[in-house]
Amino acid sequence: MKKSYLYSLAYLAVVASFMSCKSKSGTSDKTGLAYNKKEYGGFQVNNKFKRGPGPGLVEIEGGVFVMSGSAINVAGQELSSYNHKRETTVSSFYMDETEVSNTNWLEYLNWIRTNYPSDYEYYYNEIPDTLVWRRPLSYNEPYVDNYLRHPAYQDYPVVGVTWEQAERYCDWRTDRVNELLLRDQGYMTTFKEVNGDTRSGVAAASSRPTEPFNTEIYLNGQYDDKGKKAMKDLSPTNASAPDAKGNKAATRNVRLEDGILKQPYRLPTEAEWEYAALGLIGNTEYENIHENKIYPWNGLGLSSAKKKTRGLILANFKRTKGDYMGVGGSLNDKGGLTVPVRSYLPNDFGLYNMAGNVNEWVADVYRSKTFEAADAFNPYRGNFYEDKKVADPNTGKIEKDKHNRPVMIAAVSARKQTWAEKQAAAAKPADSVNTYADQRGYRDKANDLYGEITLITDKSRVYKGGSWDDQAMWLNPATRRFLQQDESTADIGFRCAMTMLGASEIRSMGKPQFKTKPQRAFNGLKR
Repeated sequence: MKKSYLYSLAYLAVVASFMSCKSKSGTSDKTGLAYNKKEYGGFQVNNKFKRGPGPGLVEIEGGVFVMSGSAINVAGQELSSYNHKRETTVSSFYMDETEVSNTNWLEYLNWIRTNYPSDYEYYYNEIPDTLVWRRPLSYNEPYVDNYLRHPAYQDYPVVGVTWEQAERYCDWRTDRVNELLLRDQGYMTTFKEVNGDTRSGVAAASSRPTEPFNTEIYLNGQYDDKGKKAMKDLSPTNASAPDAKGNKAATRNVRLEDGILKQPYRLPTEAEWEYAALGLIGNTEYENIHENKIYPWNGLGLSSAKKKTRGLILANFKRTKGDYMGVGGSLNDKGGLTVPVRSYLPNDFGLYNMAGNVNEWVADVYRSKTFEAADAFNPYRGNFYEDKKVADPNTGKIEKDKHNRPVMIAAVSARKQTWAEKQAAAAKPADSVNTYADQRGYRDKANDLYGEITLITDKSRVYKGGSWDDQAMWLNPATRRFLQQDESTADIGFRCAMTMLGASEIRSMGKPQFKTKPQRAFNGLKR
């Protein structure tokens, strides 16, 4: 009986969170004009929007925490020296439940090979560096050929991936998830229609674009592929007669305003990663944290205190300089190298292996004193603002590269340009535009000698979390190290994140709320 009650509460909480995202009214409270009706101008508003994570992601409700607050003294070395303790607020977001696995990466490589069979450079550039396993005085040669591709390691975290490759994977994943949403829901032609299904008699569509789907290109109206349930275009300027595909009314692409497409997958910021790793939400009640953490689990130890698993190590790391997995016949962390991405227990956010297994790339450029100066809200270092390159300033069409992706250029203005300024800038040669003039084209140049007198450059990226090849001190979420963004190792992988839009609170059921009055009908009349 108690379980049923809890399940009911959980269901109601989900419903409440969805309801909070809806615009319930079908009429403008400022003009009185009805939404979603052609006779009133055809302005469309999605009043059934439901927020939710993309595939593989879990919800992380944001809040305030002390960044680097988990840093402790280990063997006489204070970990706070790797960071600067500072009260910080992180917005709610989504994060991958697990690290990206070898199978996930092979799916990426298979897509490239299928869609660009003759583009050998593209495929080669996305292959992880499997030579990271080679060490002069260690026999790791079997992993060079087998770790990425053999099914024995299919659920193990991908390694040998650079920060740059991880970024490109995030972009690719965004497009595949959004394409699946549009095709499965009929806004675009289905995959059966695209690829042809002889068993069901569905013929491949001949009029659809031949280039792979890209979210930004689609949103800009440069990818014309409308399915049987394509969005109706209610603009009065469009005829209501059947179109070329036999639809009863004119149709259009899905827009950002429709709330159907997911936000881009990306690498988490360092602040997001550390906040998610600590998982203090499990120790918080009425804004009081009753127990701090130095690892993603409670307690000061590294092994389980539960009766059935007492003594088992809670993460994959090396206990001493030579002990990677324990004693034969009674293996402890059970992993000489990496282990499957769903090993051990998840933390209070439901995230696996936020300590150990592999270190993880985060988005930030490394500076030792970032958090002495960074903003207290969503701190991040690495901003370099870019705009999509316009191919035709009159129509707004954007330029595409050979892989049907937008060509990006450095931002050229600190504000929205006037139409005249935009046309004038488009007429100038590209090399004559001052691309680093202001905050919109921001570059971090606090020290012009970075990279000349130090190992730190603008390409130095932070990684966190500790790995199978690290001792316990690096499992603390406050620790941070760096590597060049075009380099890779056998102990660094990654997971993706996604921005959460709308209200910060995820679960409102059972929590005190202010009551708001419903919108009154225009002039007291109901439509």
